[in-house]
Amino acid sequence: MTIKAISDLHLASAANRDALLELPDFGDDWLIVAGDVAERFEHMQLAFATLTRKFAKVFWVPGNHDLWAIPEERNTPALAGEERYQAMVKCACDHGIVTPEDPYETWTGPGGPIVVAPLFLLYDYSFRPDHVSRDEVVAWAREEGAVCADEMFLNHSPFESRDHWCERRCAETERRLAEIPDGMPTILINHFPMRSDLIHIPRAPRFTPWCGTRRTEDWHIRFNARVVISGHLHTRRTDWRDGTRFEEVSLGYPRQWDQSRGIAPYLRDILPEEETVQEAASSRR
Repeated sequence: MTIKAISDLHLASAANRDALLELPDFGDDWLIVAGDVAERFEHMQLAFATLTRKFAKVFWVPGNHDLWAIPEERNTPALAGEERYQAMVKCACDHGIVTPEDPYETWTGPGGPIVVAPLFLLYDYSFRPDHVSRDEVVAWAREEGAVCADEMFLNHSPFESRDHWCERRCAETERRLAEIPDGMPTILINHFPMRSDLIHIPRAPRFTPWCGTRRTEDWHIRFNARVVISGHLHTRRTDWRDGTRFEEVSLGYPRQWDQSRGIAPYLRDILPEEETVQEAASSRR
């Protein structure tokens, strides 16, 4: 039994959809899906139906692409904002998938017990230099060609802004995480990186404003995280901070992964930790 993780399946691509269908059966393993599954509900349903057949338990958190308000059919208004998110939660729950709205699950397999906490936190443009104001940040990013389609497609209704939606999500999530018993280790799952120093995107260095919130910089310490999982950046890597392992687990667009290998090799093993990983963690404490 293992826990595996992946994100950024981007099923708008036919190549990614075909590869998803070719995944083998993983039996009793659990799977974490850290957002950006698809923009269309039909593709979300394909992913949920496929993955729940191949894994014993599946966790999902939304990415920004999942939240985009794009009409599913011509002349049909798109679900947007909180309404879209809740519709996706219902879709996931209909397939038996654990979402950020569900009670946290506890893994008791190898490496456990450990609480698996799917989070939906969004971003608030605070991953920006101190000299750049909130009002100036989008223009600042655009100066070097960094733009984000969220500005057109990620509707924040009924909240005043994405910043305020993020603030509400963070406050509620902090309250829930604080209820986890003292000493219980956690796996924190969020689509966006939870620390600004984990953002490595040389192709677009000013894309950071759309990548998270400073509010979560110390959550790995406050909430006893053994592993923190994220996607969004399409830069698969492992980092360590304060003895906590941070995993960026993106698959990405077809050009960003080797299609001849299929998706299975891109599933990151989260638990149990290999002996070398545990030794590396100890050396960083």
